Amino acid sequence: MAKAMSGQKPVTPSPDGIEASVKAAKTRGSPPVHLWNPPFCGDLDINVAKDGSWSYLGSPINRFELVKLFSSILKKEDGKYYLVTPVEKVGITVEDVPFVAVDFEVEGSGETQKLTFTTHVGDTAVAGADHPLRIVIDTETEEPAPYILVRANLEARIDRKSFYRLVDIAEHSGEWFGVWSGGQFFHLIRSDDLPD
Repeated sequence: MAKAMSGQKPVTPSPDGIEASVKAAKTRGSPPVHLWNPPFCGDLDINVAKDGSWSYLGSPINRFELVKLFSSILKKEDGKYYLVTPVEKVGITVEDVPFVAVDFEVEGSGETQKLTFTTHVGDTAVAGADHPLRIVIDTETEEPAPYILVRANLEARIDRKSFYRLVDIAEHSGEWFGVWSGGQFFHLIRSDDLPD
């Protein structure tokens, strides 16, 4: 339950209230979440699963436009995720990262190559200095888990088919096997660790 402001009754945050608040504040393009610093109103039982699906009180949120709206007002601070509007900030649970990169386009080749990733909610990011790729070893599967930074502190996990495509276009550079994008070389695996 959210704390009451002086002279006001306590308010329980709800997805409907957040949706209305964002629609009222949104003009064109992405909401200016970086400018919104409202008081914390409590946690909301919204969960973003590892596969990028959203649920509220354990029930799937099937409206794509609502998921897209919520994803546009996400903020990560001190390792915790929030939905932020001009008037409230509520905590949510994210199992891994909030986005899944489901595809990418390749432009150019070699050091001038650009890889533009698209997430399941329609965000795009060109891998490079501002949108780095990183690989970690998944503790459950012991397989490489690739990620790309989409926007301030918010990452997308690159899906399996896209990762296989990255491996297909990867090349050796020094001791590493990786991909070029935006003038950066991103390591996928040490060349010596590649299977024969």
